Amino acid sequence: MRANIVILWLLAAYFFLAAAVYGFWTNASSPVGMDWAGTIAIALSGILAAFIAFYLRMVHRSQGGELPEDRLDADIDDGDPELGYFSPWSWWPILFAAAAAIVFTGLAVGFWLIYIGVPLMLVTLVGWVYEYYRGNFGR
Repeated sequence: MRANIVILWLLAAYFFLAAAVYGFWTNASSPVGMDWAGTIAIALSGILAAFIAFYLRMVHRSQGGELPEDRLDADIDDGDPELGYFSPWSWWPILFAAAAAIVFTGLAVGFWLIYIGVPLMLVTLVGWVYEYYRGNFGR
């Protein structure tokens, strides 16, 4: 996380410098004057990078420990958390996506498709949630 903080502070400094150079350059070369939209956009990019760097610094300070990517003796498995259980043979996510596609197609083509897609979404959602309710591959 320390490397991310340093990179974001460097990006913020770069964007602030780029905004100053861009503002000066457009003011000197244009008969109309400075390009305010571009200068402000570049400066706001610097502010965004500074906000993210500040936030990461506060999180790093409050967590109390080093992340595995900050330690030189860390293994790859140290930063690999348990993500949960996922059913590898489940067809419910595909059916749910198809039902959601019908609903969103109904938003674009005709509202009557939503009346078909929403019940299908509810059935597939219930099927997905209760897939292992009665054991492995219980029906």
